[in-house]
Amino acid sequence: MANITSYFPITDPTQIFFVVMLIILFAPIVMGKLRIPHIIGMILAGILVGPHGLGLLAQDSSFHIFGTVGLYFIMLLAGLEMNMEDFKHNRDKTVVHGLLAFAIPMILGFAVNSVILKYGVLTSILLASMYASHTLIAYPTVMKFGLTQERSVTIAVGATAITDTLTLLVLAIIVALFKGNVTGWFWVMLVVKTALVFTIIILGFPRMARKFFKLYDSAVVQFIFVIVLMFLAAILMELVDLEGLLGAFLTGLVLNRYVPKVSRLMYNLEFVGNAIFIPYFLISVGMLVSVESMLSGWTTIKVASVMILIALTSKWLASLMTQKTFRLQPLEREMIFGLSNAQAGATLAAVMVGYNIFLPDGQRLLNNDVLNGTIILILVTCLYSSVTTERASKLMVLRNRDMMPHDDVADDEKILIPMNYPEIADSLMSLGIMMRNNKLNRGLVGLNVIFEDHDTRNNLERGRKLLDHMLQYANSMNVLMQTQVRISNNIATGIKHAFNEFHASEIIMGLHTHHDVSNKFWGDFHQNLFNSLSRQIIMAHIKQPLNTIRRIQVAVPSRAQYEPGFYRWIERLARVGDNIECRMIFHGRKDTLILIGEYMRNNHPNLRGEYLPMEHWNELPQLATTIANDHLFVVVSARKGTISYKNALERLPDELRRHFSGINLMIIFPDQYDGDTDVITVANPQIPLSDSPYEDIREWIKGIPRPLQPEGE
Repeated sequence: MANITSYFPITDPTQIFFVVMLIILFAPIVMGKLRIPHIIGMILAGILVGPHGLGLLAQDSSFHIFGTVGLYFIMLLAGLEMNMEDFKHNRDKTVVHGLLAFAIPMILGFAVNSVILKYGVLTSILLASMYASHTLIAYPTVMKFGLTQERSVTIAVGATAITDTLTLLVLAIIVALFKGNVTGWFWVMLVVKTALVFTIIILGFPRMARKFFKLYDSAVVQFIFVIVLMFLAAILMELVDLEGLLGAFLTGLVLNRYVPKVSRLMYNLEFVGNAIFIPYFLISVGMLVSVESMLSGWTTIKVASVMILIALTSKWLASLMTQKTFRLQPLEREMIFGLSNAQAGATLAAVMVGYNIFLPDGQRLLNNDVLNGTIILILVTCLYSSVTTERASKLMVLRNRDMMPHDDVADDEKILIPMNYPEIADSLMSLGIMMRNNKLNRGLVGLNVIFEDHDTRNNLERGRKLLDHMLQYANSMNVLMQTQVRISNNIATGIKHAFNEFHASEIIMGLHTHHDVSNKFWGDFHQNLFNSLSRQIIMAHIKQPLNTIRRIQVAVPSRAQYEPGFYRWIERLARVGDNIECRMIFHGRKDTLILIGEYMRNNHPNLRGEYLPMEHWNELPQLATTIANDHLFVVVSARKGTISYKNALERLPDELRRHFSGINLMIIFPDQYDGDTDVITVANPQIPLSDSPYEDIREWIKGIPRPLQPEGE
């Protein structure tokens, strides 16, 4: 037995990492069978294998480093997942709850610490500040249930930054008091340093991110860049005597719109955080707990009981007052309370600072009883927070399922992405993933159509490599995808047959830019396709990453609302706008804009939209002066013979070449019919139509000038 115990605690890095990975692997499995939140499993496992349990692992520097990074990841993801428009709408609620969650624990805690625990003024204030802070330890549970956009979650996450900032400011002031540094100059420097750091992060980081993401689109490079900014913000916060976790949270907030929720970068950040660093943090929290200290004496139990009672009661009162003030639902109050009652990061920092401060008589500011009581407080509140948040999350998911409109279930959405050029593969995939309905999760279809000629074998291999790249892109974001390489004598016919075989609902494809293939604005197969297929076709030429697009401007023809596909293209554009959190400006007739605005308010209330009248289509060139390089210009066109078609659309290629060259461009041909799209009628001839014969006649008769067509009625 002595020989066996001599091997513990494990010191070999490989073996330490192996044991931790075993915990991360099996803790969720075991806890799932016991119907206990996975987070609790990680904490209990840390207690079991830690220095105060079986002693298998020592709480060495690796747990401190990985645990700190895990806490940073929790705060970073909380900032990135937050819907900023929803945050703005709930700004008052967030500020009020943040102030209540700080003030109530401070007042109640100071009174109890002074009267019941008999501590001095500074000790009581410092101890009360520990009750005021909280850590989003249960936030991974909210992510697991897909509730990060809920109003209650937004309020709790935003309030965390407020309470922790105020708590750490109290901590900095108490430390300065004991060092004798509290002078007029101290207050000036505290305000100046804090304001400077916040200014650097809030104003500097977004500009750096926009330029960096335009230059480098590698998923690995972008991931490292975000992590560098996160640590830089943490270092800056620590320089002004605040905790690095605030810097991580602020980094997530300012990079929010540059890291779309359905992007590869976001998926990579969530994967790495949830797979390694966040579990490491939870295990390190468990390793702090000493069962022996809990039972060391009546004083420790008394202190711990008071601390737990005050911490939970004060946070519940703050949640209740927020609910009553803003008339929130009881379930929202429970979610806010669940997320805001866990004590870990800032609480541990405060107790360690107080423990290392010695009074003139040689006593510690916070003694061993408070230190042990704090560890018990961390354990109990983390477990309670996990259980409460998971219960509220399950109830919220059931509520949302009952409220979900049935239209989403009946949607025929399935997006086909034909592709032939590798240089535009990533942009089209990113666009398709942002436009898809995540709730339906029907995946995408990647297609490559090649001619049957003497070079068929090489083209097949090139097509397979391109589709393999598309499949890898989709897999990196956990998106289902089907791929197909097919041979055809006509590219448009091949795409149409694949469209029918896969029962696709729409097409997203690259806009023709290769003049060596065709000197027309529409490539030959593009024009054949949108004239022979009546479902929605989106053609895009996007020159920069979508997450760096600052504004989407949409030109809508008159009578567009009478097309069967009117609401489909609005929904697709709205999803892109929601993902990259940019402003959308619609230009069109007032009757059309009214319907667009009504749809946006009902289905995408957080999307920032403007609706500017454009009475005549010949005003289109005037929009060129309002479109910058980081805008996306969308033109809603129409096929010949449809309700919204007008003769002015014949000039669209020339106008786009002349006024809108070099910009990010998207052209949409909406759905033409609700039913069978292959019915041959006078309005739907199902033959490729090229240029208008009238245009050919005008070109042939040089002496006849081309008249300007009025707005088509």
